Amino acid sequence: MLKRIIFIYCILTNYLIASDIIVAVASNVSYAIDDLEKEFNKLHPEINIKFILGSSGKLSAQIVHGAPYQLFMSANMKLPKALYDRGLTTAKPVVYAQGMLCYLSNTQQDFSQGIRLLLDEDIKTIAIANPKTAPYGEATLEAILSAGIYNKIKHKLVYAESISQTLSYTINATDIGFIAKSLLYSPKMLHYKKGIHYLDVDIKLYRPINQGIVLLKQAQANSDAKAFYLFMQSKKAKQILTSYGYLAS
Repeated sequence: MLKRIIFIYCILTNYLIASDIIVAVASNVSYAIDDLEKEFNKLHPEINIKFILGSSGKLSAQIVHGAPYQLFMSANMKLPKALYDRGLTTAKPVVYAQGMLCYLSNTQQDFSQGIRLLLDEDIKTIAIANPKTAPYGEATLEAILSAGIYNKIKHKLVYAESISQTLSYTINATDIGFIAKSLLYSPKMLHYKKGIHYLDVDIKLYRPINQGIVLLKQAQANSDAKAFYLFMQSKKAKQILTSYGYLAS
């Protein structure tokens, strides 16, 4: 375990040579990152950013073990709040986006059934993100439990490490999957049609997916990191995130 931590630290330390700031980002934000970075660089062309994408749980664990990130953009509020409680952030997390869940399938589905579609005998495998490490997986499990169908479909569940891996499983291996709505905004996903291949999961089945951002303690004196932290709370950043399927926070 110690060797692995040292390996991660060494790799990430090398990024500091080429970047002013390193931002750990939940993978559901991956497709919005380029537009966010472009807009930020209009205001601060002199600041370089390196984004590290992954599941929020794993990124949070890396921060606890000393990874040299300046900011953490989580897929929930719980993990950055836990970092705050450990004294690793400059302040409590603030919401920068509110995510939504979607069902997605490569084949046409009868989404009029809602979540009970998962009971269909033709659906044999269902991709979900790991609820223990991925907030969207936690929300997915909550939706399934709220609908009262967990015991009937638990044998169908195929777990992925992150929401981006869940998308890969959904497209390449399973009959259907629960993904972040924001992932549908990739140019590669434009051929999927609402009501045919995907549909929003009823928001009454899960709590709002408030996504939190924190400025980490090691970046307390880093003006570049503070600039990006404030930008992510700006009206322009929220407009960009809304255009990628997030609810206004």
